[in-house]
Amino acid sequence: MGAVIRLLPREESTAPSTRMPLHHALHWRPRSALRPAVEAAVSVFVTPKAYMRACAHAHSDLENEVGGWLLGRCRLDAETGKRFVIVDTVLPARNTRQGSAFLTFTPESQLELHRAIEEEYPGKALVGWFHTHPRMGIFLSAYDTFLHNNFFPEMWQVALVIEPFSRSAGFFIRQPGGLLDPRRYYGFYELTADRSRSVVHWQNLSARRAQKERSTK
Repeated sequence: MGAVIRLLPREESTAPSTRMPLHHALHWRPRSALRPAVEAAVSVFVTPKAYMRACAHAHSDLENEVGGWLLGRCRLDAETGKRFVIVDTVLPARNTRQGSAFLTFTPESQLELHRAIEEEYPGKALVGWFHTHPRMGIFLSAYDTFLHNNFFPEMWQVALVIEPFSRSAGFFIRQPGGLLDPRRYYGFYELTADRSRSVVHWQNLSARRAQKERSTK
């Protein structure tokens, strides 16, 4: 993946305080031995609408990489002080250059991002980005890591990689010390309006009711 233009200016590091919405969430965690041993610096919550939009775009071209932007809000949990983000908007990147193993965000695609945030989503933060790895697995390449560290430098900005053929995905999130491990991904919290219904179909993750996790700690 390549990019040669600056993205949005850095967001302020401060964030409003509120309760983490665990009572409306399912916690999806990696099944494999690659489950991170170190807790992530930020927890990720995803709305059903954002999840389905990301999946729809991931399946829009199964021969080439596709990607885009994750918008939402950054907050601090009032109880623990831990930072979390809520991804509620997914913007597929248009006007990209792509192939079976690369995706380039062009100046045109990034100008479209600026326009969309200013005109359609004022007040939303750029909390991360996503792209697909058709038939390649869940990891960050050397250039993916370079891109994330240079254009998404905040601790709370995340990268989502989706592998549509195996129906798997994972979030790459910095550890509290700032390390970004390109081979170990994290799960996320699915915000479910209906406590009994989930829209997630990624096979490499398993779910547990998030509120139950907090009550047992």
